[in-house]
Amino acid sequence: MKIAIVGAGAIGGYVGAKLSLAGEDVTFIVRGANLEAIRRNGMKLILEDGSEHIADQVKATDNYRLAGRQDLVILALKAHQLESIADQLHHLLGPETAIVTMQNGIPYWYFYKHGGALEGSHLKMVDPTGEISEKIPASRVIGCVVYPASELIAPGVVRHFEGERFPLGELDGSSSERVTRISACFVNAGFKAPVLDDIRSEIWLKLWGNLSFNPISALTHSTLVDICQFPLSRELAAALMTEAQTIAHKLGISFRVPLDKRIAGAEKIGKHKTSMLKDVEAGRALEIDALVGSVIELARLTHTPTPHLDTVYALVKLLAKTFEEERGQVQLQRVA
Repeated sequence: MKIAIVGAGAIGGYVGAKLSLAGEDVTFIVRGANLEAIRRNGMKLILEDGSEHIADQVKATDNYRLAGRQDLVILALKAHQLESIADQLHHLLGPETAIVTMQNGIPYWYFYKHGGALEGSHLKMVDPTGEISEKIPASRVIGCVVYPASELIAPGVVRHFEGERFPLGELDGSSSERVTRISACFVNAGFKAPVLDDIRSEIWLKLWGNLSFNPISALTHSTLVDICQFPLSRELAAALMTEAQTIAHKLGISFRVPLDKRIAGAEKIGKHKTSMLKDVEAGRALEIDALVGSVIELARLTHTPTPHLDTVYALVKLLAKTFEEERGQVQLQRVA
């Protein structure tokens, strides 16, 4: 299968390398040092067991037109980066090209083929101008939830820590030929990629943790186990998750894991820094609107009060504004 991976960071690099090593025709759409490193050396993947693998058959370019039409496009950017690439994506799309979205949080396409009173609603938090919906048609989209943890440790080098699960789903819940084919492609590459008939519920299950632990960790510089074992922060996480659960239930979502078990699962991960905390430490843009702002927008649409979410969102947005204005980053340094 001819596959373009837009973005070659922690997840895009991991997915692209594994697909290429399994024999797929992979092209990374990437810029800067990553582009040069992949062109020169291929994509290097370091697995959990320490073994190293070089995907030296991959192609890399920053030119969408030169990459040409693909069978599958995987969007491995963060949600707030989609608008910047939306205008170029058409160069990759043939009549039957499918698009797998690998963003965290509530996706821009959430209400496409959703059914009910909110069918077709536009979420401004994740698609402010409507350009993403216009340029990346939801009719092409296969939903995906990303569970693996990996890190881009150097240009063209990804270290994989754990997980291999990428659940997939058509937005209308059907078991189409295309989603079945993409699932088989992923499975052949060594991933677990079940086809779900309700991809939105799976999105909420992951988001449930992200919308609570990510902002708390960003504000406190604490790891998952720290948040879960400190009574006050554990209570706050539960309050955020309870508000989100109320919204989700109004949208017809059911959670297959109880709230306490979801928190316990995060606690078991241990001294793990969330992606938002890592972004704070590196001075990168924070993934706030997709993870928290979009949930608050859904709260307004469903007339649900969210005092805890509103407060945490305001604090993290101010943190992001300060970072942007001061061009700074924040890291805890151990005192000698």
